[in-house]
Amino acid sequence: MSDPWSLSENLARIRKARDLSQEQLAAAAGVAVDTVARIERAERRTTRPSTVHKLAGALGVTPSVLLGIQQPVGTVRVDVGDLRRAVTATEHIAGLVEFTERAEVIPVEVLTDMARRAWQAYVDGRHAELLCVLPPLLIDILRFAHSHQGDDRAAAHRVQSAAYRLAAGVAGRFDLDDLAWTAAERAVQAAGSSDAPDLQTAISVRYLVWTLVRQGRAEEAEQVAVKAAERVEPGLLDPEQHRVGVFGNLMFNAAAAAIRSGNGGRAGDLLAVAQSAAVRFGRDHSSEAAIFGPRVAAFQAVEQAVRLGDSEAALRLAERTPTTRGEVPAFWEAGHRLMLAAASADLRADRRAPAYLAEARAIAPEWVRYQPLGAGTMRILADRATRRRGLLFAVLATHYGVI
Repeated sequence: MSDPWSLSENLARIRKARDLSQEQLAAAAGVAVDTVARIERAERRTTRPSTVHKLAGALGVTPSVLLGIQQPVGTVRVDVGDLRRAVTATEHIAGLVEFTERAEVIPVEVLTDMARRAWQAYVDGRHAELLCVLPPLLIDILRFAHSHQGDDRAAAHRVQSAAYRLAAGVAGRFDLDDLAWTAAERAVQAAGSSDAPDLQTAISVRYLVWTLVRQGRAEEAEQVAVKAAERVEPGLLDPEQHRVGVFGNLMFNAAAAAIRSGNGGRAGDLLAVAQSAAVRFGRDHSSEAAIFGPRVAAFQAVEQAVRLGDSEAALRLAERTPTTRGEVPAFWEAGHRLMLAAASADLRADRRAPAYLAEARAIAPEWVRYQPLGAGTMRILADRATRRRGLLFAVLATHYGVI
């Protein structure tokens, strides 16, 4: 009927995540306590379908989830059809876009403000809102660019590049890597025709690099990031903060790619360059162009230590993280807590890890639901728990999609 090991692990994990004792689960399911205990110890080679159904019903999951052959119902499923159509729309293929009279086209100033609001939704982790906002924004920008020439068209391409970048980010968060690549590539193309081609192209390349890493092309990702950074590298006295921030972010991307390709030494060198730029930057700054500064660079150092498997170093580095001087987006703060939770779990600090997960959830509740690191850490903690851990543990397990 079932794999006894899969069923035993899932039953124990979900029961503890629901904050139920074996006795409480048995009573709710109408089975013997000994039945629950023996299944969890994998002492029963087979389990009757009726028993699995009873236990699943008492736990609030499907039998398939309990048996480990289906993802929990908490797994996010979304309709991205409109976003896909908007990203792939082009004026060069008749029928994909319905162009309107010029008098009905939305002014570029309004489109710029709409893109700015979409960016805020992105950093806040409001994914459902973005799935509604981005498709019409992309189409309206395309209509403006189609009906204008010269400086107006170049300004529209700058906004278009930003919108495509957001689409790439959203697609990536939903594990739609091919759509993310298409959106990032179009962001680069639009940036090249914008009124600030060098800087806008560098910003867009960051999303392309991120997509390459997700596709398992880490060495290419590092090369692309480094070459883009070299083209915008600021001088020591360069007053343009955006350029410094974009350069630093590209160095972050390159370092992350180096880790994925197994070159920790190279990653450290790249991160050191970014950290030096962050010191010159002085304050933490957040914009669609770049999220950069001393605290952000410190977050990257902690993440690098976690990725390299040195959890003790990660927690030591976290203690030296500077306080915010400026602005750091909520999802960066939440991501830092997820890293600390993962490091704590790796060191079997199983009381400290849930505290970090709770902090991350409080800071960016919607965003953390889409992060595999949070779900993976929570699953480790649930699997390892030897007894019920209380209501907060149950709430976290539900929020991170473990049950």
